Amino acid sequence: MTVQGAERHILCMKWGTKYGPEYVNRLYAMVRRNLSGDFRFVCLTDDGTGIRPEVTCLPIPPLNLQLAPGQRDGAWKKLTTLEGDLHGLRGTALFLDVDVVVVGSLDPFFEQPGEFLIIHDYARPWRGRRITGNSSVYRFELGAHADVLAYFRNNMDKVQADYRNEQTYLSAMLHKQGKLSYWPEAWCPSFKYHGIPTWPVNYWEEPFVPEGARIMIFHGECNPPDALAGRRNRAFRYIRPANWVAKFWKE
Repeated sequence: MTVQGAERHILCMKWGTKYGPEYVNRLYAMVRRNLSGDFRFVCLTDDGTGIRPEVTCLPIPPLNLQLAPGQRDGAWKKLTTLEGDLHGLRGTALFLDVDVVVVGSLDPFFEQPGEFLIIHDYARPWRGRRITGNSSVYRFELGAHADVLAYFRNNMDKVQADYRNEQTYLSAMLHKQGKLSYWPEAWCPSFKYHGIPTWPVNYWEEPFVPEGARIMIFHGECNPPDALAGRRNRAFRYIRPANWVAKFWKE
Protein backbone atom coordinates (compact mmCIF):
# COMPACT_ATOMS: atom_id res chain seq x y z
CA MET A 1 0.00 0.00 0.00
CA THR A 2 1.33 3.44 -0.95
CA VAL A 3 0.37 6.59 0.92
CA GLN A 4 1.10 10.22 0.14
CA GLY A 5 0.40 12.61 2.99
CA ALA A 6 1.25 15.67 4.99
CA GLU A 7 4.81 16.81 5.51
CA ARG A 8 4.76 15.94 9.23
CA HIS A 9 4.27 12.37 10.34
CA ILE A 10 3.97 10.66 13.70
CA LEU A 11 5.13 7.06 13.43
CA CYS A 12 4.59 4.26 15.92
CA MET A 13 4.95 0.50 15.68
CA LYS A 14 2.90 -2.35 17.15
CA TRP A 15 3.40 -6.07 16.62
CA GLY A 16 2.45 -9.23 18.44
CA THR A 17 0.12 -9.20 21.44
CA LYS A 18 2.04 -7.32 24.16
CA TYR A 19 0.32 -4.02 23.38
CA GLY A 20 -3.33 -3.79 22.38
CA PRO A 21 -4.95 -1.24 20.07
CA GLU A 22 -5.75 0.98 23.08
CA TYR A 23 -2.08 1.95 23.27
CA VAL A 24 -2.15 3.29 19.71
CA ASN A 25 -5.52 4.96 20.22
CA ARG A 26 -4.39 6.75 23.36
CA LEU A 27 -1.10 7.73 21.78
CA TYR A 28 -2.98 9.32 18.88
CA ALA A 29 -5.24 11.21 21.29
CA MET A 30 -2.27 12.50 23.31
CA VAL A 31 -0.51 13.65 20.15
CA ARG A 32 -3.63 15.39 18.85
CA ARG A 33 -4.01 17.30 22.12
CA ASN A 34 -0.35 18.33 22.18
CA LEU A 35 0.70 18.95 18.57
CA SER A 36 -0.62 21.97 16.73
CA GLY A 37 -1.33 21.98 13.02
CA ASP A 38 -1.70 19.14 10.56
CA PHE A 39 0.02 15.79 10.74
CA ARG A 40 -0.47 12.22 9.60
CA PHE A 41 -0.43 9.51 12.24
CA VAL A 42 0.90 6.18 10.97
CA CYS A 43 1.07 2.88 12.83
CA LEU A 44 3.33 0.24 11.32
CA THR A 45 1.69 -2.97 12.47
CA ASP A 46 0.89 -6.62 11.80
CA ASP A 47 -2.69 -6.14 13.05
CA GLY A 48 -4.74 -2.95 12.77
CA THR A 49 -7.83 -4.42 14.45
CA GLY A 50 -9.43 -1.97 16.89
CA ILE A 51 -7.24 1.00 15.96
CA ARG A 52 -9.16 4.25 15.53
CA PRO A 53 -9.84 5.46 11.96
CA GLU A 54 -7.70 8.62 12.29
CA VAL A 55 -4.65 6.34 12.32
CA THR A 56 -3.25 5.03 9.04
CA CYS A 57 -2.21 1.40 9.56
CA LEU A 58 0.53 0.11 7.25
CA PRO A 59 2.56 -3.13 7.25
CA ILE A 60 5.91 -3.29 8.99
CA PRO A 61 8.46 -3.70 6.18
CA PRO A 62 10.09 -7.13 6.28
CA LEU A 63 13.65 -7.42 7.55
CA ASN A 64 14.12 -11.07 6.54
CA LEU A 65 16.18 -11.29 9.69
CA GLN A 66 18.17 -14.34 10.68
CA LEU A 67 18.40 -13.93 14.43
CA ALA A 68 21.64 -14.64 16.22
CA PRO A 69 21.42 -16.76 19.42
CA GLY A 70 20.02 -14.70 22.29
CA GLN A 71 18.67 -11.95 20.02
CA ARG A 72 15.03 -10.88 19.94
CA ASP A 73 13.22 -10.14 16.69
CA GLY A 74 11.72 -6.98 18.17
CA ALA A 75 15.17 -5.61 18.95
CA TRP A 76 15.62 -4.64 15.27
CA LYS A 77 12.19 -3.89 13.79
CA LYS A 78 12.42 -0.10 14.25
CA LEU A 79 15.22 0.03 11.68
CA THR A 80 12.55 -0.48 9.01
CA THR A 81 11.38 3.11 9.59
CA LEU A 82 14.56 4.06 7.68
CA GLU A 83 13.40 2.48 4.41
CA GLY A 84 14.32 4.57 1.37
CA ASP A 85 10.66 4.39 0.42
CA LEU A 86 8.45 3.81 3.46
CA HIS A 87 5.08 3.25 1.81
CA GLY A 88 5.52 6.46 -0.21
CA LEU A 89 5.63 8.71 2.87
CA ARG A 90 7.62 11.92 2.44
CA GLY A 91 8.63 14.63 4.88
CA THR A 92 9.63 14.69 8.55
CA ALA A 93 8.79 11.81 10.88
CA LEU A 94 8.69 11.75 14.68
CA PHE A 95 8.75 8.17 15.95
CA LEU A 96 7.12 7.45 19.32
CA ASP A 97 7.01 4.16 21.19
CA VAL A 98 3.41 3.13 21.85
CA ASP A 99 3.92 3.06 25.63
CA VAL A 100 5.13 6.64 26.12
CA VAL A 101 2.93 9.23 27.84
CA VAL A 102 2.78 12.71 26.33
CA VAL A 103 2.65 15.34 29.08
CA GLY A 104 3.52 18.56 27.22
CA SER A 105 3.63 20.28 23.84
CA LEU A 106 5.17 18.31 20.99
CA ASP A 107 5.66 21.33 18.74
CA PRO A 108 9.32 21.77 19.79
CA PHE A 109 10.15 18.25 18.57
CA PHE A 110 9.58 19.49 15.02
CA GLU A 111 11.42 22.77 15.66
CA GLN A 112 14.62 21.53 17.32
CA PRO A 113 17.54 21.72 14.84
CA GLY A 114 19.32 18.49 13.95
CA GLU A 115 19.51 15.87 11.22
CA PHE A 116 18.68 12.85 13.38
CA LEU A 117 17.46 13.58 16.91
CA ILE A 118 17.06 10.96 19.62
CA ILE A 119 16.96 10.69 23.42
CA HIS A 120 20.44 10.55 24.93
CA ASP A 121 20.19 7.21 26.67
CA TYR A 122 20.05 7.50 30.43
CA ALA A 123 23.32 7.32 32.33
CA ARG A 124 23.77 4.33 34.61
CA PRO A 125 26.05 4.71 37.65
CA TRP A 126 28.00 1.60 36.65
CA ARG A 127 28.76 2.73 33.06
CA GLY A 128 28.19 6.48 32.86
CA ARG A 129 26.89 8.24 29.76
CA ARG A 130 27.67 6.91 26.29
CA ILE A 131 26.75 8.02 22.77
CA THR A 132 23.84 5.57 22.60
CA GLY A 133 20.40 6.98 22.00
CA ASN A 134 17.14 5.67 23.44
CA SER A 135 14.88 5.14 20.43
CA SER A 136 11.60 5.68 22.27
CA VAL A 137 11.51 9.12 20.58
CA TYR A 138 13.45 10.03 17.44
CA ARG A 139 13.03 12.41 14.49
CA PHE A 140 14.37 12.15 10.97
CA GLU A 141 13.64 12.88 7.33
CA LEU A 142 11.90 9.94 5.72
CA GLY A 143 14.18 8.12 3.29
CA ALA A 144 17.31 10.04 4.32
CA HIS A 145 19.04 7.22 6.21
CA ALA A 146 18.35 4.20 4.03
CA ASP A 147 22.09 3.42 4.05
CA VAL A 148 21.89 2.51 7.76
CA LEU A 149 19.17 -0.05 7.06
CA ALA A 150 20.95 -1.33 3.94
CA TYR A 151 24.17 -1.94 5.86
CA PHE A 152 22.22 -3.88 8.48
CA ARG A 153 20.52 -6.04 5.87
CA ASN A 154 23.84 -6.80 4.20
CA ASN A 155 25.73 -7.46 7.46
CA MET A 156 23.17 -8.94 9.84
CA ASP A 157 25.51 -11.38 11.54
CA LYS A 158 28.23 -8.79 12.14
CA VAL A 159 25.81 -6.13 13.39
CA GLN A 160 24.12 -8.54 15.79
CA ALA A 161 27.53 -9.64 17.09
CA ASP A 162 28.71 -6.05 17.59
CA TYR A 163 25.54 -4.37 18.89
CA ARG A 164 22.96 -5.33 21.48
CA ASN A 165 19.93 -3.90 19.70
CA GLU A 166 18.75 -1.43 17.09
CA GLN A 167 19.30 1.71 19.15
CA THR A 168 22.96 0.97 19.88
CA TYR A 169 23.62 0.20 16.21
CA LEU A 170 21.62 3.16 14.95
CA SER A 171 23.34 5.58 17.32
CA ALA A 172 26.83 4.33 16.44
CA MET A 173 26.25 4.57 12.69
CA LEU A 174 24.78 8.06 12.77
CA HIS A 175 27.41 9.26 15.23
CA LYS A 176 30.14 8.11 12.83
CA GLN A 177 28.42 10.08 10.07
CA GLY A 178 28.20 13.21 12.24
CA LYS A 179 24.41 13.19 12.04
CA LEU A 180 23.42 12.24 15.60
CA SER A 181 21.95 14.86 17.95
CA TYR A 182 20.02 14.59 21.22
CA TRP A 183 16.84 16.12 22.55
CA PRO A 184 17.22 18.57 25.45
CA GLU A 185 17.63 16.38 28.50
CA ALA A 186 14.50 17.58 30.33
CA TRP A 187 12.11 16.72 27.49
CA CYS A 188 12.04 12.90 27.68
CA PRO A 189 12.71 11.73 31.24
CA SER A 190 12.58 8.10 32.25
CA PHE A 191 9.74 7.15 34.55
CA LYS A 192 11.84 4.65 36.49
CA TYR A 193 14.97 6.81 36.75
CA HIS A 194 13.52 10.31 37.07
CA GLY A 195 9.84 10.01 38.06
CA ILE A 196 9.94 7.89 41.22
CA PRO A 197 10.88 9.37 44.62
CA THR A 198 14.05 7.90 46.04
CA TRP A 199 13.98 5.39 48.90
CA PRO A 200 12.45 5.64 51.45
CA VAL A 201 10.34 8.59 50.23
CA ASN A 202 8.83 6.32 47.54
CA TYR A 203 6.77 4.66 50.31
CA TRP A 204 4.71 7.78 51.04
CA GLU A 205 5.08 10.06 48.00
CA GLU A 206 3.63 9.29 44.58
CA PRO A 207 5.62 9.13 41.35
CA PHE A 208 5.71 12.49 39.57
CA VAL A 209 6.33 14.22 36.25
CA PRO A 210 9.71 15.99 36.36
CA GLU A 211 9.85 19.70 35.56
CA GLY A 212 10.28 20.40 31.86
CA ALA A 213 9.06 16.96 30.74
CA ARG A 214 7.19 16.64 27.44
CA ILE A 215 7.16 12.84 27.02
CA MET A 216 7.52 10.35 29.86
CA ILE A 217 9.41 7.23 28.80
CA PHE A 218 8.41 3.82 30.16
CA HIS A 219 11.05 1.13 29.74
CA GLY A 220 12.12 -1.95 31.57
CA GLU A 221 10.04 -2.33 34.69
CA CYS A 222 6.52 -1.11 34.01
CA ASN A 223 4.24 0.50 31.45
CA PRO A 224 1.59 3.21 31.97
CA PRO A 225 -1.19 0.96 33.38
CA ASP A 226 1.31 -0.69 35.73
CA ALA A 227 2.47 2.71 36.97
CA LEU A 228 -1.12 3.83 37.45
CA ALA A 229 -1.79 0.73 39.56
CA GLY A 230 1.46 1.01 41.51
CA ARG A 231 2.96 -2.19 40.06
CA ARG A 232 6.60 -2.91 39.27
CA ASN A 233 8.15 -6.13 38.01
CA ARG A 234 11.10 -5.98 40.39
CA ALA A 235 10.85 -7.14 43.99
CA PHE A 236 11.66 -4.63 46.74
CA ARG A 237 11.13 -1.61 44.46
CA TYR A 238 7.88 -0.25 45.79
CA ILE A 239 5.93 2.58 44.15
CA ARG A 240 2.67 4.21 45.04
CA PRO A 241 0.10 4.51 42.22
CA ALA A 242 1.15 7.18 39.73
CA ASN A 243 -2.19 8.95 39.59
CA TRP A 244 -0.86 11.56 37.15
CA VAL A 245 -0.94 8.91 34.40
CA ALA A 246 -4.76 8.99 34.25
CA LYS A 247 -4.67 12.73 33.49
CA PHE A 248 -2.68 12.24 30.28
CA TRP A 249 -2.93 8.60 29.16
CA LYS A 250 -6.48 8.66 27.81
CA GLU A 251 -8.47 9.01 24.60
